[in-house]
This record gives sequence, C-alpha cells and structure tokens, in this order.
Amino acid sequence: MRDPRLTRLVIAAHGSADPRFAATVDALADRLRALRDGLDVAVGYLEHGPPDLRDVCGDGDVVVPLLLSRGYHALVDIPAQVPGARVADAVGPDARLVDALVDRLAEAGYDGTSAVVLAAAGSSDPGALDDVRLAAAQLADRLGVDVTAAFVSAGSPRLEDLDEPTVVASYLVAPGAFHDAMLRCGAAVVSAPIGDHPALAETLLARYDETCQNVRRL
Repeated sequence: MRDPRLTRLVIAAHGSADPRFAATVDALADRLRALRDGLDVAVGYLEHGPPDLRDVCGDGDVVVPLLLSRGYHALVDIPAQVPGARVADAVGPDARLVDALVDRLAEAGYDGTSAVVLAAAGSSDPGALDDVRLAAAQLADRLGVDVTAAFVSAGSPRLEDLDEPTVVASYLVAPGAFHDAMLRCGAAVVSAPIGDHPALAETLLARYDETCQNVRRL
C-alpha cells in the first residue's frame, strides 16, 4: 500500500524506440518499489513514450533523471517540462555505479588486468563529457588499470577511432542502438549496460532522498 507520507518518485527516462529500453526501466522501477515499501514510483519519458513525462508529473513530485551525466536534458529540458516538480541531480556520475560497471565487466569475462575503455553515448555538452571522464577515473581507481573514456556519437575520442580496444565497459542504462554499436567495435569483451543493477536503484533512491531533504530545509 502506498504510504501517503512519501513524496512520489518519478523516473525521467530519455526513452528509445528499442523495446528493451522500456523493459529495463520498468524492471528498475520494480526494484525501487521492492527496496522502499510504500513509495509510489512512476516512469515518464522524454521521447518514445508513452507515458510522456509531462503527463506523469504532478506538483510536488520528485523527478530523478535516469541519465548517467549532466547535460541539456538533465539541466534544462526536464526542469522545463515539469515546472511544479522538484528535479534531482542526474544519477551519474556516482561512485556507487562503479559497482555495477565492475559486475557487468566480470559477467562479460573481463580478466581484471587489461586496460578498459568506458564507452558512453556522448553529448554536445562539455560538462556531460567531463562527467563520463570522471566515471572513467572512478572505474580506474577501482580496477587499478588504465581506463579511457570514449563516445559513440558526440564527443572525443570516438570509440570507432580507437586502435583496437580490447575491453569495453558500457556506460549506458539499457540496450539499444548505442550498445549495438559498441558490440560492433571489435573488442574481445564488451559488457552489458548497467540495466536494473541494484547499485543504480540505490543511486536513484539516494538522489530522491537528497532532494526530499533539501525541500524540508527550505
């Protein structure tokens, strides 16, 4: 039963024409409900809905951008679409997500010794690219190997321009065209996207809690 004392959490997802994306977001929402009994969790999409984020959000909701870096969507687009809601920081970068990246690499057969490329979709926003580079540095600290950030679309260096990467860690939320491109890069190991990993769910809840606490201080 929904706890009326809890502010609703709305996951703001970019969306994709690939049905695997929505399936991943739904699984993540279910994991949040299991972790926080009584919390009302909804999902809204910027593109490729329904449901459209504008139609889901109400005044006072806490909106958590399901984005792994800052950029236009997190800083401008989402706040403009939900003026009556409280918008949390994007989920990434965050040290907790390194747990998910390490687990996905292990599942893909990574031996723990080779250099790694952290591959992300990319962005025209320099701040978003810097966020990916920060995530690469966090992963390098954990693994104890060199980790280079690279991008599938906007950003430099491009994944396709690297000289035969051996191991690629996918800095993506869900499968889709970007992950398909990573699988074609020729690397011996390409990890799965983060998906509904518990670390991502915990980070979402942390962003929600931080925002609720900030509202209470006002």
